[in-house]
Amino acid sequence: MKKYIKSMAKKVFLLLYKIERTILPVSENVILFESNVGRNYTGNPKAIYEEMVRQGLDRQYKCCFILEDLQVEIPGNPIKVKRLRWKYFYYFAIAKIWVSDSRFPTFIVKRKGVTYIQTWHGTPLKKLALDMESIHMDGEKSIEDYKKAFVSNTSTWDYLISQNSFSTETFRRCFSFHKNMLEVGYPRNDSLIRDNSAAKIKEWKDLLGLPADKKILLYAPTWRDNEYYGENLYKFYSNIDYDRMRKELGGEYIMIVKYHYLVKDHIDWSCYADFIYKFDSAMDITSLYLVSDCLITDYSSVMFDYSILKRPMFFYAYDLENYKNNLRGFYFDFMKEVPGPVSRTTEELIYQIKNYEFSQYTEKYEIFLKKFNSYDDGKASERVVELLKNIMEDGK
Repeated sequence: MKKYIKSMAKKVFLLLYKIERTILPVSENVILFESNVGRNYTGNPKAIYEEMVRQGLDRQYKCCFILEDLQVEIPGNPIKVKRLRWKYFYYFAIAKIWVSDSRFPTFIVKRKGVTYIQTWHGTPLKKLALDMESIHMDGEKSIEDYKKAFVSNTSTWDYLISQNSFSTETFRRCFSFHKNMLEVGYPRNDSLIRDNSAAKIKEWKDLLGLPADKKILLYAPTWRDNEYYGENLYKFYSNIDYDRMRKELGGEYIMIVKYHYLVKDHIDWSCYADFIYKFDSAMDITSLYLVSDCLITDYSSVMFDYSILKRPMFFYAYDLENYKNNLRGFYFDFMKEVPGPVSRTTEELIYQIKNYEFSQYTEKYEIFLKKFNSYDDGKASERVVELLKNIMEDGK
């Protein structure tokens, strides 16, 4: 019965949405933001919005943030919009600008006079969209249908943000995107440059309840396309021996485990309370970058953002061959280009952490930074907000 009611409600909302976008004018002062399909308040949309708040523009324009959880705290003067409810469709019908880091549903229709700024959510290592050769994701029937739907979606984008020239070239091809590329760097990384100070790091550690007398290992892996529960909810599986990690490193380190926003596992970490601090997808990872002394990841785009801090990175790639050959495929030689040691087992990872020498990776790090962080200078949010203001003013 509940499922039937939800289905009927959606039909009613879609009918109202069709009427609204037909008869209501596009509002010249409404900007609609969404991060990670409404699952959190993070990333590039958050950074752009908060730059608007710094400039006082949240009082000049109606800034709407789409969320699954309306209890999320947002600074400034936002309008919180519950995803897939009446206001969600209403604001899509009238907003002049859309800002998102992921794709909107196919039933959302872009009107004439609307500008869509797609910020995306990372420089790609793993192949995307039209470059993919197979599909293993939940809900996708075939690679052909997936690609067709992707191109239909990207055709609605007016602007796409790029972090580097490598991304520009890749996005043009894999998204079949031929409109305006904003080569400005990632807004979400501005704070890695602006707030990378001892005072700010201490402030974040205190706020997050992290010990001041331990070094911090941030573990932030990506999701696995073929490991899911359904409804785009993915599993967390890392193959790390956490008992061994605590035994060997617990005297000097604590460990933060940060899930990808698509992962919805409820794992009981209480037995590691003295060693592991878990933060779910609702937590903006930028603050975790700042407080950590080093990063453990795999094939996640966190490597490109974290490298701005020039801190040690460890690549725990227990399923490298399967991921590269069967799930996604890579855009560059992972083993050759990543600026840190690659491990396949917990024992290898622990050894590498204990015996790490930054000087061994200095040359690879500099090449990596030049290739992937050439546009990140702490001013990306300002540049995007300037564009937003120009778009708004052009319509008046």
